[in-house]
Amino acid sequence: MLRTIDLRGRDLSPAELLAAVPRATAARDEALASAARLVADVAADGERALRAQAERFDGVTDHEIRVPSEHLDEALAQLDPSVRAALDEAISRVRAASRAQVPAPVVTELGPGARVSQRWQPVRRVGLYVPGGKAVYPSSVVMNVVPAQVAGVERIALASPPQRSHGGRVHPVILAAARLLDIDEVYAMGGAGAIGAFAEGVASLGLDPVDVVTGPGNNYVAAAKRAVAGRVGTDAEAGATEILVVADAAADARLIAFDLVSQAEHDEQAAAVLVTDSPELAGAVDAETRLAATATHHAARVAVALAGPQSAIVLVDDLAAATAFSNAYAPEHLELHLVDPRPQDFVHAGAVFVGPDSPVSLGDYLAGSNHVLPTGGQSRYASGLSAATFLRPQQVIEYDRAALADVRDAIVTLAEAEQLPAHGEAITARFTGAQA
Repeated sequence: MLRTIDLRGRDLSPAELLAAVPRATAARDEALASAARLVADVAADGERALRAQAERFDGVTDHEIRVPSEHLDEALAQLDPSVRAALDEAISRVRAASRAQVPAPVVTELGPGARVSQRWQPVRRVGLYVPGGKAVYPSSVVMNVVPAQVAGVERIALASPPQRSHGGRVHPVILAAARLLDIDEVYAMGGAGAIGAFAEGVASLGLDPVDVVTGPGNNYVAAAKRAVAGRVGTDAEAGATEILVVADAAADARLIAFDLVSQAEHDEQAAAVLVTDSPELAGAVDAETRLAATATHHAARVAVALAGPQSAIVLVDDLAAATAFSNAYAPEHLELHLVDPRPQDFVHAGAVFVGPDSPVSLGDYLAGSNHVLPTGGQSRYASGLSAATFLRPQQVIEYDRAALADVRDAIVTLAEAEQLPAHGEAITARFTGAQA
């Protein structure tokens, strides 16, 4: 079911390691082209384009795109008490962890009367996307909304696809989670079109453009963020999910298999990868994965994901080679099933799960960490969703006359060196003529 990539006995350069990483590149390229078209359609035709996309992708017509407040109230009233209790616990844990992500203001005194203050300003308005195609994700409501609220965002809009099985409404558990967090601006729109609607606004729906768009989704949602980048801020492209497990001979093959399958059930494009220096463990994981994959509820979907080019078992010579491969892959989720895990060596990952009792499923729901994470290798330079996603660092400069005088000559010197004399003149004017 899982193909094998054997890298043993090869001294690979960084570029060769990167080339060996299993990726579904064709699917990503196609998603980018399609997403750009869908975003452009919404920019040109607004609500009409959203309705056409809902009919095409969701099988829904004549639905209420802007969710009435009573739908949210009904959903919360009908929410299973056990689900509500679990959501309450997730909200509490994510809120606690998110508070730690808000930097404190800092004032730097560079000299008498010379001060630079660093403060963090929340964006004004955000659009949060919650997927709802092959599964229902109330947990993604929590992961999106709570950090934005902790950051101090005042206006929060949320979008999720309309569900044919619910008469064109957003799934009621998603609506209930939104109401639980006091969100009342919700739209039944999905995929790339929803991202475009957030970026452009849709006047007929009363949907104002947002400043930042965040949230997970499939490769089309991730590609749509790239299409709107520059018009709005975005988080990292959280596309089809990825799990990379690095394991040694002492690891439990059965647990690894269940963890690989748990992520493969998200989507046919999900990536499940094991890296190990133990051929015996590789064989055991392959066998256990076959058993777990055939017995699970979404067996057909899992089979496609595990057989895809994005999934594999990778054999390496030793832990150093496994670490190098992991850092080249830069996975969304990294699990370390190692006697000596050394998480500090695994520098490129959206989130790192250490040990057999810290599976990705824990992070998906109740670890307190955020499950909206960069995919496609973006964790080399991007981070997961956090309160900081919704904050802008802003510097406030305050110099008095004496402090400006202390640096006057240096400013004039640099301005002349750059052949920008008016810059220097703006300084000297404060010490000559009427201002002297």
